[in-house]
Amino acid sequence: MSAGGIAIALGTALVLLAGPLAFALAGWRRARRTRGAAAPHVAWNARLTLLSALLYTLAFNLIFFVQELFLVLPKALTPGLSATLFHNDHRWQGEHPLARLFQGTGVLATLIVALACMALLRSSRVRSTAWRLLLVWMAYCGAFMALPQLVVGALSGGSDVGMAMDYLRLNAATKTAIALLALAAMPPLALWLVRELLRLADAAASIDGVGARTRFVFRVATVPLLLSLLPIVAFRVPREWIEVIVVPLVVAAIGLVWMQAGAWRVGAVPARGHGQPLPLAWPAAAVLALLLLFQCVLRPGVTFG
Repeated sequence: MSAGGIAIALGTALVLLAGPLAFALAGWRRARRTRGAAAPHVAWNARLTLLSALLYTLAFNLIFFVQELFLVLPKALTPGLSATLFHNDHRWQGEHPLARLFQGTGVLATLIVALACMALLRSSRVRSTAWRLLLVWMAYCGAFMALPQLVVGALSGGSDVGMAMDYLRLNAATKTAIALLALAAMPPLALWLVRELLRLADAAASIDGVGARTRFVFRVATVPLLLSLLPIVAFRVPREWIEVIVVPLVVAAIGLVWMQAGAWRVGAVPARGHGQPLPLAWPAAAVLALLLLFQCVLRPGVTFG
């Protein structure tokens, strides 16, 4: 293995294994030190858990659609190329040197969406709990669907991003630097998003203290993301199982480990949930409509150009 490959492997182990484990252990020790009077019991808001699962399912598939669409459109607008968009992939016909560069436009699009959603979360324009939760998951999926591809692209010239890197004639050192920067961005991004997630609590007691914050993230992020994996599979079949299952699992895990392990570390977050009834009808309808679009329209393929 090359020096760059070793550096990326070590960085991956640090970011995805050692770092979250260290944070989780520190949180456990902090909880033991600060254990005092019994914290007030806060009931599990099952409706919020279900809403979060529906919105994550919607966000994951919307971001995946954006990624594939922006892999297709630049090729379709290039003379000599035509491209077909499927529910879980895309293909192109024809020859043009720019085709390899355009294999990186999907990642660029998802990162732009993530940044736009983060900007909206920072503003006070969106106040609804449901819509803010959707923005959290859109930002999450946009970032954590893209950043791992930068790492893979540095290691594999046959991957989408790897093709774009090779077109740009990036040397090994530059590829390694990009991969390490992508890995380094994952923890602070996940911790920023968990802060936005904690703001959705409708009572201060739900996030008051190390244990309360950890439980809140478990109920509103960890359990919903696990619940969402099965419906996400329905969007992606048929295809190879590594694409059907492994990709959604990786996207869910790489940020979630930091959100869950680091929830205790986020402090001084006001509970801004409005306590209004949480909607389930429109998120469920949106997921169903998107599933029908994927399986009835996109699965046969839509050709551009």
